[in-house]
Amino acid sequence: MAGRMPWDLTAAGADGQQAAPAAGPRPGRHLIAVMLLGAAVLDLTRCGLVLAAARHPAPTAGLVATGLAAAVLSVRTARGCQAGRRWTAWAAFLIGAASAPQAAMSGFHGPYTIPDTATAALGILLAVAVLATAGAAGQPGQHTDNPCTIDREPGPAAHPCPQQPAGPRPALPLRRCGK
Repeated sequence: MAGRMPWDLTAAGADGQQAAPAAGPRPGRHLIAVMLLGAAVLDLTRCGLVLAAARHPAPTAGLVATGLAAAVLSVRTARGCQAGRRWTAWAAFLIGAASAPQAAMSGFHGPYTIPDTATAALGILLAVAVLATAGAAGQPGQHTDNPCTIDREPGPAAHPCPQQPAGPRPALPLRRCGK
């Protein structure tokens, strides 16, 4: 199943019969990827503005290198998000959470006002989108809800779980590691 293409919704079994459809993509994955690409574009815009308004070569080189690294990280995270990698949600959240303070550090001066405001807004929206689409941990298609819900009605018919034996639990054998 690891080699399955995103558009391949069903897989054929050994007997040629179609299996049940695979779990669909996480909601909001495409939106988060687009927001990450937008963050990369804004980082590159700021790099261009730094080069246009450069006064000293050393700080300019540092700001451009940092902007390029942030853009590469955003694009890599966007690609991972589209591929369904699990680490991308955390990376996207951290990029979004760090974008607003990073934009505020420059002080919204001169030619940076529009990209800084857009970066701060996009960062907040990105962090909110990641949190809004975060789901329960587990494999796709795995039931994470508790099957043993207890109703308010008394009686054995109201309890859907099988009754556990009242006796003591059987002891587990101990295994020794080492020699």
